[in-house]
Amino acid sequence: MKTSKEYKESLQLMRPNIYKFGELIKDVTIHPATKRSIEGHAQIFDAAQKSEYKDILTTTSHFTSEPISRYLSLIQGPEDMIANVRMKRLMFNLTGTCTGGRCVGFNAINAMWATTFDIDKEMGTEYHVRIQNWLKDAQKRDITLAGALTDAKGDRSKSPSQQCDPDLNLRVVEKRKEGIIVRGAKVMICGVAAANEILVMPGTGYKEEDKDYAISFVIPRDVENLTIIETRRPNDTREQEEGFDNPVDSGGITQSYLLFEDVFIPKERVFMCGEYAYSFKAVMNFIAPYRAAIGGCVAGQGDVMVGAAALMARANGLSEKVFKEKLTQMTINNETTFGMGIAAGVLGVKHPSGVWIPNTLLSSINKVHVATLPYETKRIAQEIAGGIAETGCLPSCKDLNDQRYGKLLKKYLQANCSGETRAKIARLIEWLTIGSGVPGCMHGGGSPDGARLMINANTNITHNIELAKRLANIKEDIQVETKIK
Repeated sequence: MKTSKEYKESLQLMRPNIYKFGELIKDVTIHPATKRSIEGHAQIFDAAQKSEYKDILTTTSHFTSEPISRYLSLIQGPEDMIANVRMKRLMFNLTGTCTGGRCVGFNAINAMWATTFDIDKEMGTEYHVRIQNWLKDAQKRDITLAGALTDAKGDRSKSPSQQCDPDLNLRVVEKRKEGIIVRGAKVMICGVAAANEILVMPGTGYKEEDKDYAISFVIPRDVENLTIIETRRPNDTREQEEGFDNPVDSGGITQSYLLFEDVFIPKERVFMCGEYAYSFKAVMNFIAPYRAAIGGCVAGQGDVMVGAAALMARANGLSEKVFKEKLTQMTINNETTFGMGIAAGVLGVKHPSGVWIPNTLLSSINKVHVATLPYETKRIAQEIAGGIAETGCLPSCKDLNDQRYGKLLKKYLQANCSGETRAKIARLIEWLTIGSGVPGCMHGGGSPDGARLMINANTNITHNIELAKRLANIKEDIQVETKIK
């Protein structure tokens, strides 16, 4: 497996095709807009070499039985799913934020592994053989893989084929013997700057008239005719400063628009092309493990927020016991999403392809919790920290070290510790709660309303009514006229 140095070198060898503020980013490993994300992902490679993390971050290839990154593995049982959730928590502990240039691709591998198995079995295609060959090679190269599902969509009341512009959802525009040509965009895609390759999946379920949009494939991030726009903009000025304005061991989330301008995909890298009946299955195969594991993500960042909040209390001269109830609630929030993720994983089912699909109902319930509880944790962290970490009034590291007035700033920032130490703690909390440390809790892995639809679809109200009737010894059939359409 790669070292972090080899990982960074692999990115430096790629064709520059990422832009921000109109500027071409020639080296993502050193550019201020992307280097934090690279550093965060590089920590995965470093941590995998350490004995205390090895069992979480690595596993064995089912192809070769050789050690591989867990991010390039198949989830084959509840133990693998538990390791997945623990891995996400660990990486947030280590970086403070998202390493989405690997986790989304990881889930996409497993989703398309199951989907291609079903398509081949029922339609006689060769997609599953293709993904097997590609994955075996990807493991050998130890690539970093991003995943891309979300389309621009356009008018949400219309299907892709009904849009005023057919490119508002990524589509096939030409089929050739040797591959396909695609046009359109994937938007708000996480961690692309840190990735070697991108696995593209359908954005939703499609009908026959939208079959040109039912596509899945994998591409090098620097493939010809793909332009990537880096969009992440929280605290842009602060995020590009040095010193404590960017926590030393932190990562940094990146988000991108992927603009496909007639990109050629070789047929051996195409995993779905027009099989619209399987597009919704592909999405469902993705969201079950993703929504379960994201509970570990937010719990991992929550751990850091608990520690930072308690540290700020001490820095202000107060015992953390003063905030016992608040800190307890933060811990409850963390363990709720983590525990729900574990439960969803354990209560899953084995797909005929060999991959493990977590429980859809519990995964979706976890998604709703993930869209609410971490924000409460952030709010509580800000309450404990006080205005220094929330109002935007914290002086920058550059100001604190200015020869003219830096000593005075440090003087007036001191409390139960030095002014510089107090500023570092405040900046960490600011970064975690309103800066680049904030992951996509609300809509990562789908919207909370979408999750509620899945909860409703997977809840058997009739069964629950029968349970109640039996206990109350009710024989009468009680019905009402349905007026809601």
